[in-house]
Amino acid sequence: MTEIGQGRGRKRPGGSARALSEAYDTALLDLDGVVYYAGGDAIPYAVEALEAARSGGMHLAYVTNNALRTPDAVAQHLTRIGVPAAADDVITSAQAVARLIADEVPPGSRVLVIGGEGLRVALRERGLVPVESADDDPVAVVQGYGGPELPWGRLAEASYAVGRGLPWYASNTDLTIPSARGIGPGNGAAVEVVRIATGAEPKVAGKPLPPMHRETVLRTGAERPLVVGDRLDTDIEGAFNGDVDSLLVLTGVTDAARLLAAVPEHRPTYVAADLRGLLAAQPEVVDAGDGAFRCGGWTASVSGGALLLDGTRGGEGDALDPVDGVRALCAAAWTDAGEGACGLDAGKALERLGL
Repeated sequence: MTEIGQGRGRKRPGGSARALSEAYDTALLDLDGVVYYAGGDAIPYAVEALEAARSGGMHLAYVTNNALRTPDAVAQHLTRIGVPAAADDVITSAQAVARLIADEVPPGSRVLVIGGEGLRVALRERGLVPVESADDDPVAVVQGYGGPELPWGRLAEASYAVGRGLPWYASNTDLTIPSARGIGPGNGAAVEVVRIATGAEPKVAGKPLPPMHRETVLRTGAERPLVVGDRLDTDIEGAFNGDVDSLLVLTGVTDAARLLAAVPEHRPTYVAADLRGLLAAQPEVVDAGDGAFRCGGWTASVSGGALLLDGTRGGEGDALDPVDGVRALCAAAWTDAGEGACGLDAGKALERLGL
């Protein structure tokens, strides 16, 4: 059984003899779908699990691609829902893109801001001057999520400046963002508008790209970080790009079917139902021979283009953990798929797990 994950060529979820909160020094936690729902309420077990991890000595850092809110505002919200946090515990894509810009333009430069207060605060922190118009002599343009009320004229302002040849930066390119009312267009959708108008390409800082990982490590000092998220294309791919281990929790946008179809860069080191997975050792997925894989009481295999799952109780009254079944299915699917996405029929297998 491995203490730390199995590397980048992952064919099955990893195992850990120790609780993850003991095996890693810092949890880099996504927020929406991991700590709280899009409406802002804490996800079940999150508050208790994070308190236990913190009490055991794990450093908790909250990492978000949302550039709208300041770290202080995020920390205040976390504290209100029962997760004590300070502004220094929060790392945003606004901070990552501000550092990226500051590394490439002279100190004190003016930067046209298309976005919210989080971007402005991050730029000032790096000694840059936020401005509102393409006619205010900016040397660069930065674009971040500005909320659902972002006026169309702000995108036009960005297009005017980018069209004049100014370097263009984006905090992140998430096409969608969850809200209490449903899924809305994210910063990536607004970036597409400017891209279409100008034909230019921005430099992007947020997850899953390296500037965000760099910002996070610089601010936390993490030596053995564990990325914890619910999205394969940002959280888990970001961990892959940073060559660090990851934990996928099934409380957000990624369900078991999407996980089984994951390409290598979207395959997490560990899988858990929710944040209680931080407090537990991770069971090993064992090669059972003949293309079958076993985890807990579940054995998964592939036959005729479909995933098969068999469950055997260890003793009278023993309950089978559905997540163990997911882990076994991941091993069978990822091994069969190799470097490509899994096209196997997983419907009946997931029905057995109630997923």
